[in-house]
Amino acid sequence: MPKIGIIGGSGLYKIEGIKNVKEVLVSTPFGKPSAKFILGELEGKEVVFLPRHGTGHHISPSRINYRANIFGMKKLGVDKIISVSACGSLKEELKPLDFVVVDQFVDRTNYAREMSFFTEGIVAHIEFSHPVCSCLSRLIYDTGKSLAMSIHSKGTYLNMEGPAFSTLAESRLYRSWGMDIIGMTNFAEARLAREAGICYAVLAAITDYDCWHSQHESVTIEMIIANLNKNIENSKKILKSVIKNISGTCACGCKESLKYAIMTDRKLIPAKVKKDLDIIIGKYIK
Repeated sequence: MPKIGIIGGSGLYKIEGIKNVKEVLVSTPFGKPSAKFILGELEGKEVVFLPRHGTGHHISPSRINYRANIFGMKKLGVDKIISVSACGSLKEELKPLDFVVVDQFVDRTNYAREMSFFTEGIVAHIEFSHPVCSCLSRLIYDTGKSLAMSIHSKGTYLNMEGPAFSTLAESRLYRSWGMDIIGMTNFAEARLAREAGICYAVLAAITDYDCWHSQHESVTIEMIIANLNKNIENSKKILKSVIKNISGTCACGCKESLKYAIMTDRKLIPAKVKKDLDIIIGKYIK
């Protein structure tokens, strides 16, 4: 039975109500994941939870081992991932305490993070024009609306490097580009999930307007944390309802992302690479 993965961002370190909880330390060819994976049952479905910043939030966005996190999810049998992430707003109409179901990304980390499984001895070019799962994203949006949440069905996520927030000049630049929200983590997850054949969607929780806003001087850390806590409680309500109603069928094509993507001559793929990536590429290279 495929499992549903949940990656928690700032503020979301655990989910109440998970039954039959078991913590599992997963080894990967890419090193250690952020923390032990928490396996259990939520709303009658098998779930796997991981805090992306580690237990106690000790890992910077720039230092997260994204490859190990997504590989670990794949190894545990996850076929859908819902990523919950705090973010700032770059548009007036996207207000603090709103949710955005991300549909596009722009990367501003300059690819400083490892965000591909295909770096040694094998080349694969995934199709990535639509970087999230349309089926899972739609379910999240519809669920949020049914719960009377202030939720937006799409938005472009500007993935900055961090851990510092934007300068005012950067914030104004991103607004001039038409970006909607800004955060530090989700682009790498989306790419790796697609390479791994996992459906991936983002529930982004707005905590504040970025520093471009005319009222930014009145925004305090205390206010951001208060908004973060409110968003986390609402995101848990959305998650539980989504998981309850999620089905095993989806016509998105995410699971077959590697069907035509692997370019390397099968005879030239090193044996170690075949072994390390077997759970991802095995069915495509036999």
